[in-house]
Amino acid sequence: MWKRVLREATVRQPWSMLASKRCLSSPPTSKSAAVDTLLLRYLKEHYVEVSKMNPPPKMNPPSEFSIVKGALDGNGPVLTRTHGNEEIKLSVMRMAYAVPGSGEDNENDEDMNQLFLHVDVSKPGQDKSLHFLCGLYPDALGVHSVSLRPKHDSADFLEVTATYSGPQFAELDERMRDAFHGFIEERGVDEKLFNFLQAWLYVKEHRSLMRWFKTVGTYINENKPAKSS
Repeated sequence: MWKRVLREATVRQPWSMLASKRCLSSPPTSKSAAVDTLLLRYLKEHYVEVSKMNPPPKMNPPSEFSIVKGALDGNGPVLTRTHGNEEIKLSVMRMAYAVPGSGEDNENDEDMNQLFLHVDVSKPGQDKSLHFLCGLYPDALGVHSVSLRPKHDSADFLEVTATYSGPQFAELDERMRDAFHGFIEERGVDEKLFNFLQAWLYVKEHRSLMRWFKTVGTYINENKPAKSS
């Protein structure tokens, strides 16, 4: 959604072309100031435009899950719950961002309705936890891989490790694949999570984009040379 906003705005106001045409004949110092002023203006315009976008309706996750405090401002788990003596943590991102090159040139509703879900199942006293990488859709959840990883592994959940992480999930016996699906469904991990996680990602992306406009604008503004007296 945010990519679409930026793409449409850039078509209406091609920044680089405008800046270059206006500044070709200017001295270096005035050219730099003009470019900064132009960029700050467009950053502010887009900040205001995005700030006016209506957020999705507020939603709550399934009752057995709790939202992780501070999740909107970090890259860690979004939801957590307990199941017996297990702790279950869920992290999410859009499939278009998880798979390099997908969804960049032709973002559509189908791209936005594909989420990449990471499920971490840990037990007390165990130094490893069970990790599921899943595709989450409005009406289905599919498991892509299952692996055991160190419980306190702080690496990004998309990082490819050199250690053996198990067989290709698609190559497992169909009965075993069904059993793994049943394992996470019993723990509340299914398509019922989609609506909440979709809305949560919209809010996170909106906040991240607003923060980006603001911090880039602040950096450029503070980097402007002081006026000589």
